[in-house]
Amino acid sequence: MKIAISGKGGVGKTTIAAGLIKYFAQKGYQVYAVDADPDTSLGMVLGLPEERIGSLKPIVAMRELIAERTGGNGAFFSLNPDVDSILEDYTIRNGNILFLKMGAVKPGGSECYCRENMVLNALVNSIILKRKEIVVMDMSAGIEHLTRGTARGVDIMLIVAEPTLVSIQTARTIQKLATELGISKIKFVANKIRQSKDEEFIMKHLSPDNVIGFIPFQTEILDQAAGFIDEYSFSVTAITELAAKLLN
Repeated sequence: MKIAISGKGGVGKTTIAAGLIKYFAQKGYQVYAVDADPDTSLGMVLGLPEERIGSLKPIVAMRELIAERTGGNGAFFSLNPDVDSILEDYTIRNGNILFLKMGAVKPGGSECYCRENMVLNALVNSIILKRKEIVVMDMSAGIEHLTRGTARGVDIMLIVAEPTLVSIQTARTIQKLATELGISKIKFVANKIRQSKDEEFIMKHLSPDNVIGFIPFQTEILDQAAGFIDEYSFSVTAITELAAKLLN
């Protein structure tokens, strides 16, 4: 199963991604935890040592490797670079979790990042299309990753939304773009639910049939300085119910 998790910045998609990753790993699945967010916070939320995360090169920063895999620095380059070995050479293993840091695209006004993006997409496709383990991709906030097609080919996209109109608007835009990419299964996860009125708000503004779970607001997570989550600080019931629905 291949899951992409998206949503507006600050809605809690990384926390939910980490909760699912830990749950699947504890159930014996080998999980590829793919941090496709330029903020690269997924590793820390999973409890990986900061120094190990910092020493792991992001794919888009590997200029020499990218040039080698795409046929050099000329005007023409391979559209199907060999990236299988990257999965083994550039991951951090923690039990059943294999962490991979994708990295950020270049800022506006800089040179073209076509080669880096080609390897990025080839790597994602290698995981998504060739591997049989569970893949959880924590996408960058908003819609930019969808305009690059990075999430193309996943089995299901989870769009995390909180009970605000701005979050709902972003969620709908992401749903539209994901549909245009050909992603057939798109579901919403409502996060930071404090009271029944929040649930009613979500159900009013999003299709009830497409809302797959409700995650309660938890002060404990906000209070953790490092952001690390464990089974005592995250809603075990909520994440278990969500994971069970995904597996089914």
